[in-house]
Amino acid sequence: MLNIDELKFDEKGLIPAIVQDAISGKVLTLAYMNRESLEISMEKGLTCFWSRSRKELWLKGETSGNYQHIVSITADCDNDALVVKVKPDGPACHLGTESCFEKKVWQSEEIGEFSLDNLMDMLEGRKRDLPEGSYTTYLFNKGLDKILKKVGEESTEVIIAAKAEDKAETIYEIADLAYHVMVLMVENGISLKEVREELASRHVIDHKVKQEKMTK
Repeated sequence: MLNIDELKFDEKGLIPAIVQDAISGKVLTLAYMNRESLEISMEKGLTCFWSRSRKELWLKGETSGNYQHIVSITADCDNDALVVKVKPDGPACHLGTESCFEKKVWQSEEIGEFSLDNLMDMLEGRKRDLPEGSYTTYLFNKGLDKILKKVGEESTEVIIAAKAEDKAETIYEIADLAYHVMVLMVENGISLKEVREELASRHVIDHKVKQEKMTK
């Protein structure tokens, strides 16, 4: 574990802190800490920054209620920047958005940007707009029973491919299953955030069980 004395604060006594959602991995904001705000953050388990404009300490959420509960703080290879992984109580940005980074400046036309969140946004758009000619629209129009049937079929395909020890086919079928499960999530109003939080809670329980077994 790195000692705070090994960190390199700049000439103003500050170190940049990139705040990241510990569950989704989304970058929420970039702020600055001095030694005192970092110590407060570590003591309280809540992000505390140094406001360069107001020249004062700033406990995130103190006025808005949007606290950021710290999961971990990691320094970079030069010890002069931090990544702070958090579980936020609400939006990170003062404008009310989840992240301060919402304004795209440039995007490659050759390299596609994929994420489960972007896929979920697309599926929700299909559910809302129901564009003609879309397979996803077809599933939503057919309704829950059809979607459940496809989830069952794709689950079987995964089992068959895995049993045959065909890695490429198993990956292909898992992708099909994941897509149809996400269609089911949209149909039933379930968000990725809710599933991530459920998985995260199980990780904590599993970690505790392992610790208990080790102490017996």
